[in-house]
Amino acid sequence: MLHQLTRGAVSSARHRVRRSSVRATASFTGIVQGQARVASFVHRDDAATLRLAFPAGAVDGVPLGGSVAVAGTCLTVTAQQGDELCFDLIVETLRATSLGALQPGSVVNFERSARVGDEVGGHNVSGHVSSTAVVARVEESPSNRRLDFTVPPGLMKYILPKGFVAVDGCSLTVGEVGPDSFCVWLIPETLRVTTFGLRRPGDVVNLELDSATVAIVDTVERVLQARGH
Repeated sequence: MLHQLTRGAVSSARHRVRRSSVRATASFTGIVQGQARVASFVHRDDAATLRLAFPAGAVDGVPLGGSVAVAGTCLTVTAQQGDELCFDLIVETLRATSLGALQPGSVVNFERSARVGDEVGGHNVSGHVSSTAVVARVEESPSNRRLDFTVPPGLMKYILPKGFVAVDGCSLTVGEVGPDSFCVWLIPETLRVTTFGLRRPGDVVNLELDSATVAIVDTVERVLQARGH
């Protein structure tokens, strides 16, 4: 019952929520701008320094202290040399995201932070990872690719058919959902720009829930609880 009520609430209230607080705090659009390669990844105690090599010109003008979404995780630029950027990762980032498993040569999605006035071609993405998910199945077809992801069951109430999620920083529309899984269909252009063409069953990805959906679902739950449902 909650799932049905929530779907109706989301469809009627999503845009109202976006026009208020969600859009003002978003840093990214979920439109991946390309792929970067891990040049080095140095672990030290409970932190690490990540150095990424970007396509030529992709990070021109990025300031020190600026933000870049790396596999959907908002990271702060600490150093730049040509087309390479460095980022410091704290213990919580290493624990809560897939970045701790990166190795030299690994490839990741990236998006530079959005500026005021930029077109939001995907949906508002903060770069704050909600959880990791696991690729459960990959299905190929002539015109697209289907990926199924397994997530912690407690998060599935926020993942609704035709709703939004960000996977490794890419804004995606949810297809089918199950008790602890959901799927997406990817067109050739998405596969070309992102790392999804490389994904295989068992791979771990970063998942960011749509903040508007989370707010609406939590509100519906509180209202139902207050009414004794």
